[in-house]
Amino acid sequence: MDFFQQQDIARRNTRMLVGLFLLAVFALIFLTNLVVSAFLYFGQDYSIYSGSQGGVQGFLSFFSWQRFGAIGMAVTATIALVILFKWIQLSTGGKVVAESMGGVRILPQTDDKAERRCLNVVEEMALAANMPVPAVYLLPHERGINAFAAGIVPADAVVAVTRGCIDHLTRSELQGVIAHEFSHILNGDMRLNIRLAAILKGITFVGDVGHMLLRSSHRVRTGARGNNKGAAALPLLGLVLWVLGWLGGLAAGFIKAAISRQKEYLADASAVQFTRDNSSIADALKVIGGYVPGTLVHAARAVEMSHIFFGQVEHHLWQLFATHPPLQDRIRRVDPQWNGEYIQRKPKVYPNPGTSAAEAGLARAGIVAAAMASAAITAEAAEQEETLEDAWFDEVEDFEADTATREGIPVALVRHSHEPLGAQALVCALLASNAEPIYQAQLTLLTDSGVQGLAELTHTVHPAVQALGAPRRLPLLELCLPALKAMSLGQYRVLKNNLLQMIKADTRTELHEWCLFQLARHYLDPEYIQVKPSSPRYRKLEKVRYHLRVVLSTLAYEGGHENSADQQTAFRLGADALGLKQLAILEREQMSVAAFSKAVHELASCYPLLKPRVLKAMTLAAGADGAVSAEEREIVAAMAAVMDCPLPGYLQG
Repeated sequence: MDFFQQQDIARRNTRMLVGLFLLAVFALIFLTNLVVSAFLYFGQDYSIYSGSQGGVQGFLSFFSWQRFGAIGMAVTATIALVILFKWIQLSTGGKVVAESMGGVRILPQTDDKAERRCLNVVEEMALAANMPVPAVYLLPHERGINAFAAGIVPADAVVAVTRGCIDHLTRSELQGVIAHEFSHILNGDMRLNIRLAAILKGITFVGDVGHMLLRSSHRVRTGARGNNKGAAALPLLGLVLWVLGWLGGLAAGFIKAAISRQKEYLADASAVQFTRDNSSIADALKVIGGYVPGTLVHAARAVEMSHIFFGQVEHHLWQLFATHPPLQDRIRRVDPQWNGEYIQRKPKVYPNPGTSAAEAGLARAGIVAAAMASAAITAEAAEQEETLEDAWFDEVEDFEADTATREGIPVALVRHSHEPLGAQALVCALLASNAEPIYQAQLTLLTDSGVQGLAELTHTVHPAVQALGAPRRLPLLELCLPALKAMSLGQYRVLKNNLLQMIKADTRTELHEWCLFQLARHYLDPEYIQVKPSSPRYRKLEKVRYHLRVVLSTLAYEGGHENSADQQTAFRLGADALGLKQLAILEREQMSVAAFSKAVHELASCYPLLKPRVLKAMTLAAGADGAVSAEEREIVAAMAAVMDCPLPGYLQG
C-alpha cells in the first residue's frame, strides 16, 4: 500500500475541490447580482406584487459592472472569512473536532474496563505503525458503532470512538476499527477532511444568510407593515440565497461523498495490513450490519463532519449522497467468502443525557424498533451472543501487563507512562546522563524546577530506563505521550524547559538527545500551542542537495559503521538511491548536531512525494551493514517526525 501516493492523490483532490468551489462562488456572485438588480427594479416604484414594467431594458438599466465588482468582492470576502474562521477553528488540533461533538478524553487512569481496553488497542496499533500514541476521545451517549480520526498531522491527531463501539465489539473487531482510523492518519486524509469541512461551511453559509433574511423579512412585515417599500423583496432575496446555498451544498456533498467512498475502501484494506487479519475489520462490519442502531451518530455536528467517520452517521433515507460505500460492498472487499449473514449484537441501554421533545420522540421510536428487533432474535442467536459476551469478559484484564509483554518493557515503567508525573519522569530519565557528576547536576535541576516528586521518581526509574537501551527508547516515549498531553500548558512549559536544561547539563548536545527531544517536542507542541506545519517549497532534490549531504553524512558516521570504507559505502547507498551520483561525504569535522537539525528542518519543506524517497535513502544507508540498528532507527524516526511524514513498515527495517 503506497501511503505517500495516496497523500498526493488527497492533495490533488483538494485542488479539484478548490476549483469547483471557485466556480460555485462565481455562480453565486452572478446570481446575487441578478437578485440585487431585481430587488432594485421592483422596489423602486412599486412592490413585487404589482407586476413588472419597462421590460428587459428597464431591468438591465439597474445592472452595472461597478456594482457587479462590489458585490463580487463582498460575497468573496464574506465566504473567505467564513472559510478562514472555520479552518482556524478546526486546524487547532483533532481535540477541537472531538470536543465539538461532545467527546470526552479517556484518561489512562480510567476504571472502566471497556475504556481501558480501547486505550490498550490504540497503543498497540500506534506502536505497530511506528506512530505517536494519539489521545483517545469517547462520545459517551452514542449507541451507534462508529469512530473517527481527526487532526492535521499525526502529531495532533486524535482517535474518537462511540460508547456503542467499545461496548459491542470484541477486542479483535475493535482492532480492525482502530486500524482503519490509523490508516486515515497515515494516508494524509485528515488535512483533506478539515479543508473539505471548511469549504462546505463557506458554501452553506450562503444558505444560512438566506434563511436569516427569510426570518427577518417576516419580522419586518409583521412589525413595520407598510413602512418599507423594499421589504417585500426580502423574501425573494432570502429564498434565492437559501436555494443557492442548498444547491452549492448539494454539489459539494456529491464531491465529498465521491472522495470519501474511495478513502473508505483504502482504509479498510489498510486495516487488514495493520492487523494482518482480514477477519478483524470484516467482523466489525458484520456486527454493524446486525446491530439495530448501526453506525448512527446524533451529535450536533456529526452530519457536518460525516465524511470523517467510520460509517454513515445518518440513515440512508435522509442522505442523498452517501459518504460511505454500501456495507455489503465493504465486507466483500475484505472477505470475498462472506456468506451474507451478519453478526447479531444486543444493544445496551444508556442513560439519556437530556434531549428535546423531538429528539425524545425519535429516541422512543428507536427504542421500540430495537425492542422489536431484539424480540426477533432466535434463541440460538441469543445463546451465541451470551457466548461472545463471556469471551469478551474472559479477556485479560491487566492491559498494562499485556503491553509490557508485547513491547518488552517492564510493567512498572508501563504503569508510570500512563500518569503525568510518571511520564515526565520517564522522559527525563531517557535524557539522564550515565556520568555521575552530570547526572547529579540534572537531578538538582529537576529538584529546582518546582515539580514535587519529579527528581525522586526520575532517580527511581533511571536504572530501569537505562537498562532498556536504544531499542526500547522510542516505544517508551510513545507510550508516555497520551499522559503528557493531559498536562496543563504551564506544566508542559516546565517539562520542556527541564528537558532542555538536562540536555545542556554537559555543555554539548548528543545526537540521540536531539532525536528524543525533537520527537517529544514535535508530538507535544500541537497539543498546547498553534503550530504551523511546514509548507512545500522544494519540488526537486537538487534544491536540497547540501542538506541531503549533511543528513547522509551524519547517518554514515553515527550509524555504527566502524571504518571509513563502511562509512563511504553507507553514504553512497543513500546518495545513489536519490540519484545524486556526484554527492560526496562530508568530513567528520564539518558535522554537528546543529547542522543536522537545520538540514532536517529544510528537508521538511520538500514536496510530499519527495519525503518518502529521502527516508528510504536514509534507511538504505542505515542498513548498509545488513541491519538497521536501534540508534539508526531512532535517527530516521526523528527525521520522519520533523518532516511530518509517516514511516510505513517497508521503511522501518
